[in-house]
Amino acid sequence: MSEYVIIGASAAGLSCCEAIREKDKKGKITIISDEKEMLYSRCLLTYLIGDKIGRDGLKFKADDFYKKHNIDAMHGVKAVMLDIKKKTVKLDNGKAVEFDKLLIATGATPKKVGIEGEGLKGVFSLRSIADAEGIISMVNDCDTAAILGGGLIGLRDAYALRLRGKKVKVVVKSSQILSQMLDKDAADIIEEKLTKEGIEVIKGLAAKKIKGKGKVAAVELEDGSEIECQMVIIGKGVSTNLNFAKEAGIKVETGIVADEYMQTSAKDVYTAGDVAEALDITTGLHRNNSVWPVAVEQGHCAGHNMAGNKTPYEGSCMMNATDFFGLPVVSIGITKPKGTGYEELTVKNSKEKVYKKIVLKDNIIRGIILLTEIANAGVYGILLKKRIDISPIKDRLLDDNFDYAKILHIVKERADKFGKAEFKETTITL
Repeated sequence: MSEYVIIGASAAGLSCCEAIREKDKKGKITIISDEKEMLYSRCLLTYLIGDKIGRDGLKFKADDFYKKHNIDAMHGVKAVMLDIKKKTVKLDNGKAVEFDKLLIATGATPKKVGIEGEGLKGVFSLRSIADAEGIISMVNDCDTAAILGGGLIGLRDAYALRLRGKKVKVVVKSSQILSQMLDKDAADIIEEKLTKEGIEVIKGLAAKKIKGKGKVAAVELEDGSEIECQMVIIGKGVSTNLNFAKEAGIKVETGIVADEYMQTSAKDVYTAGDVAEALDITTGLHRNNSVWPVAVEQGHCAGHNMAGNKTPYEGSCMMNATDFFGLPVVSIGITKPKGTGYEELTVKNSKEKVYKKIVLKDNIIRGIILLTEIANAGVYGILLKKRIDISPIKDRLLDDNFDYAKILHIVKERADKFGKAEFKETTITL
């Protein structure tokens, strides 16, 4: 009977468990997590802060998930050392577990900004239920919150606190918000919406110091100006948790390097999720695509391979979908292309807050931005993921009445060309 050990109990780890059980009903599965909380989605934490859902609304698996899949769950315990040769994982409680196949899904940690005052009461990052509950516990004593970072994490935090009726000021070093996700045209439309809803965006400046005696009182910016506030949330992105793998001698770069089967450089050791560096289908290179749907896909692929069902990973792309005060936005793949050979198709109506952009290279979709009119996100996603030549429909891609029926014939033509096994009706989960 095989022994599987999964380190990490979020999207990738739980998806891996499900995939293993699809192929191996009897093998022993042990899942290890340093978090005490179980079976919740990090993606929903800002909804908890914004009081749009309760604590139970965070659950994305049923309470009997571990029992149903016959999984030995060890929460509140940290894996501290891996011995590849002996196939053992040492835990911080002094115990060790043996494995035949191991998944490392250690995720990522919020980045710090490295300035004075980060340790003051009222300074938060948002990655866990404990972080969210810490923020909520101080909401009633907070009039103004400063958000350091204008990426998706920072803006979702800002949105949540604004829903709570707080004054919110977002500090962004770059010249636009959402610089890793959107181009400037799309970002400007969203910034206009945020401003209208009462969120102030301060661009081109970084925080120099968080001030206060024991607790937050203000943020000093690099130009000498200050923001009086009672709470600071650092939303500067995440850093992958590499040390566990690196110290064991496993190959790492920006993440743990995975092959086409999500196996690491160590035999029988696999990786998935935010910590994994795997194939990106829009560039053909390896990179971290640290988003929930990708973690689920990678975990599922790794689980099948761990259970002996050799399954190549098709690759992923960066994808995000969110909503700000009723303004939906979808971003997939390369949205700000660099280099030669790219073509951009755009439609913009700032008054209606409509923006649509498709990035092409060699007549294959490499990136997508949609604001307000997002109904075709899944259709464009299919074309991108299947690397389909869109030449026959290029002039119609951004039409208002464009839909799946318009592309079905070229998808089937691709299936005929590359073999029926390649074609299946695909959906892009956002």
